[in-house]
Amino acid sequence: MQFYLQSSIVEKGVTRRQYSASKIDVVTGCVFTDIVAWFIIVACAATLFVHGHTQVRDAADAAQALRPLAGQYAYILFAAGLFNASLFAASILPLSTAYAVCEGLGFESGVGKSFSEAPVFYWLYTILIAAGAGVILLPNLPLVTVSVLSQVVNGIVLPFVLIFMLLLINKRELMGEFTNSRLFNVVAWVTTIIMIGLTAAWFWTLRAG
Repeated sequence: MQFYLQSSIVEKGVTRRQYSASKIDVVTGCVFTDIVAWFIIVACAATLFVHGHTQVRDAADAAQALRPLAGQYAYILFAAGLFNASLFAASILPLSTAYAVCEGLGFESGVGKSFSEAPVFYWLYTILIAAGAGVILLPNLPLVTVSVLSQVVNGIVLPFVLIFMLLLINKRELMGEFTNSRLFNVVAWVTTIIMIGLTAAWFWTLRAG
């Protein structure tokens, strides 16, 4: 998300005048995604967990388990929401990786460019989508476990990204008047410290068995 946001903001040509609107857009989106994630956890805890459905291998297991507990419409709503989230993830994650790799290696990138203008970007994007689809189609792959582990890895490496982002955003010679406010810095650094603490706690639980 971090890499995709900065790349898309640059590619869209956001100006200084539009920067505040983009900032509101990002903050609002982050708040709503966290609210949705919170209610997913609460809903699963109030339905699946309390009825003993603690071993969910994939999304189909969760959807089927919800049908007798919360009704037909809950099953349909879960399926539609999961399809929407999966579609966005399948599009955005390979795209952000293609952006980061091409920018880091100096290749042209951007969905606004033609294939001939940015061949490495489009080939990498295509290969990543195909590779992701190939992994999903592997037989007997515990998709929920894979999803959880991917988020664990994400949580471990996220503080490194946040620390460097915060150092950059507070360089006045780089950002000018758009450096972080004191409130933003407090929220961001507290979040980073909490993430580091949670990562350390997770490693401690592994060590303690």
